Amino acid sequence: MSTLSRHWQTVRDAWQQYHAMYLFMLPFVLLFLVFVVAPVLTAAYLSFTYFNVLEPPRWIGLSNYRLLFVEDDIFYKNALTNTLLFAVITGPLGYAISFTLAWFINRLRLRQVYTLAFYTPSIVSAIAMSVIWLYLFANDRYGLLNYLLVEIGLITEPVAWLQEQSTILPVIMVVSLWMSMGTSFLVFLAGLQDVPVELYEAGMVDGVKNALQEVFYITLPVMRPQLLFGAVMAIVNSFAVFGVAAQIAGLPSPLYAGHTIVAHLYDYGFIRFEMGYAAAIAVVLFLLTFVLGRWAMRMFGER
Repeated sequence: MSTLSRHWQTVRDAWQQYHAMYLFMLPFVLLFLVFVVAPVLTAAYLSFTYFNVLEPPRWIGLSNYRLLFVEDDIFYKNALTNTLLFAVITGPLGYAISFTLAWFINRLRLRQVYTLAFYTPSIVSAIAMSVIWLYLFANDRYGLLNYLLVEIGLITEPVAWLQEQSTILPVIMVVSLWMSMGTSFLVFLAGLQDVPVELYEAGMVDGVKNALQEVFYITLPVMRPQLLFGAVMAIVNSFAVFGVAAQIAGLPSPLYAGHTIVAHLYDYGFIRFEMGYAAAIAVVLFLLTFVLGRWAMRMFGER
């Protein structure tokens, strides 16, 4: 019997034994193929074409990628640099803050109240939240932060937080961190509540003396699946920053100080309608998040 025949026989045996399970999986598989795999493959194809929506795509090879990495100064000097800096700072910091707050709240009695208080900002739209933060960081004396700093004597003139190149990105980071207590925070909290109490009791017998040792020797090893999920979400969210940056600093931001990869993609795709070039940007962003996601799976996955 040839190798192909053996494989076909294996497939037939698996279908006869597990056909009911495959039928239950079919709706998810179809939706995954249509809404995940097909768009990724389409974007990969369009990234090698010139496509302006009005005309059929025209094959141009690697021209979009050459333009992206060689000639597009705004991409690699502003968008890529800002996104990497944003991801390096807010990704790990937001991840650590989410876990730390979940750990503290899990030890409190009114955990439901505190959970709601910290989770609510993450479900409010960036447009609504920007109204509050624009008032806080307003560039004149009527801005709350400028008013407080002038009153206590730390500054004599108001700071243009949303106009100066050196302050735009830090402001976006602060707002994003404040809104980062989302799904990962809830998953961490659920994981903490799912750690068996018997493990802590056994740890005390084995010499675990304080809460910090409990976290490192018991809690973190048990919560590896939740930690993996939180890491992947932190990577995706940090590289996909756009709404907050656009609402806070505008599109484009002054001197492109708050310009990100997704903002660059939006600019070329939905303002200039250069969909082929926007698809190339999307492919680069996909590869970045995919590689870092695989790294997170190696770090936190089961060994």
